[in-house]
Amino acid sequence: MSPDDHLQQLHDKATRGMALSAEEQAQLAAWYAEQDQRESALLESTGASQHLAVLHAQVETTLAQLLTVTQHIQKLTADNETVRREIAVLQRQLTHTATRQST
Repeated sequence: MSPDDHLQQLHDKATRGMALSAEEQAQLAAWYAEQDQRESALLESTGASQHLAVLHAQVETTLAQLLTVTQHIQKLTADNETVRREIAVLQRQLTHTATRQST
């Protein structure tokens, strides 16, 4: 088993709430610090910055689309409520007319 596999198993145990020895906790803390350094180095690279900018633009575009869809749903909901009210009025009128004709 590779050291990374062992550390991933320790991580798995820790996230599941299982007890770790003091040595295992220290190993896991060191591994987390190493992972953080790797991630920071990756994010600081030029390619990562460009990638993050693209992702940010995609998120902004998706949010705008979500807002448009939400507004459309709200409009449809309001229109449906208006139609429901109109149907209720027509049903009352129909009931009233049918009652008058049967007497």
